[in-house]
Amino acid sequence: MLADVIDVLADPIDGTPLMQGDPEWATIKSGSGHSYDVARQGYVTLAGGAGLRYTGDDANMISARETFLSGGHYAPFVEAVTANVLNALDDAEVADDAHPAICEVGAGTGYYLAHTLDGVAGARGVGIDVSVPAAKRLANCHPRVGAVVADAWARMPLRDGSIDAITVVFAPRNAEEFARVLKPKGQVVVLTAAPGHLGELRSPLGIIDVEKGKVERMITQAQGHLEPVGDPELVEFPMLLDQAAIAAQIGMSPSARHIHPDVLAERIAALPPQMEITARTHVTRLGRA
Repeated sequence: MLADVIDVLADPIDGTPLMQGDPEWATIKSGSGHSYDVARQGYVTLAGGAGLRYTGDDANMISARETFLSGGHYAPFVEAVTANVLNALDDAEVADDAHPAICEVGAGTGYYLAHTLDGVAGARGVGIDVSVPAAKRLANCHPRVGAVVADAWARMPLRDGSIDAITVVFAPRNAEEFARVLKPKGQVVVLTAAPGHLGELRSPLGIIDVEKGKVERMITQAQGHLEPVGDPELVEFPMLLDQAAIAAQIGMSPSARHIHPDVLAERIAALPPQMEITARTHVTRLGRA
């Protein structure tokens, strides 16, 4: 709920602290006088004066994401993200009885964030996504999650030095803003696709492979704001997917925007009933420079 994380939220216009706006939590407000309505589903849109530049994933993509992730196909990725958050909190010497604030950027349905909160006793989660269909599900993914619609490339609606750990799973990375909102010993946990991820589907479905050097470029682009903590961790495993699971996986990805649905359905129908597909990513931890 937003009440659990109001102490880390900030006005996206001027950065002043946000607070409860009325007894029913129908609004939240800032000390500078700005007010933001809380949607009936429980999320709040926090955008600056120019509003949101993007709409993010549409309802069909969010539904596909929920279908695929609920099948447990990416469970090793989820476990790896949670384990790295726990390591980050240990590095920061966060007490076991503390209530650390964990923010996921591009949180989608909240699948990863909810799992992380289950693994960190007392933790509170801020889920940020630019997609309203995502936020509607995100707001109800866990009792200790506050769902926020915001643009990760703009000023994040978080107070300076308020966040213990940030997670980014196949989502945008704003190193300058991450460094601003992290506590001095806070860390960012980034899950990025590695070359060969879903490789068996690239040719038959006509989707492009992951570019090489992605992690190295991320580290270079973060210089001056964030620096790596240890070496990137490779997480690789096989998945046995049927055609429905493959359709859901592609449906939640950017490929869904670039391939006509009829063409994609025809290509998926031509696949074997089941395929062993490789899942391959890197998990990288970054601390403030």
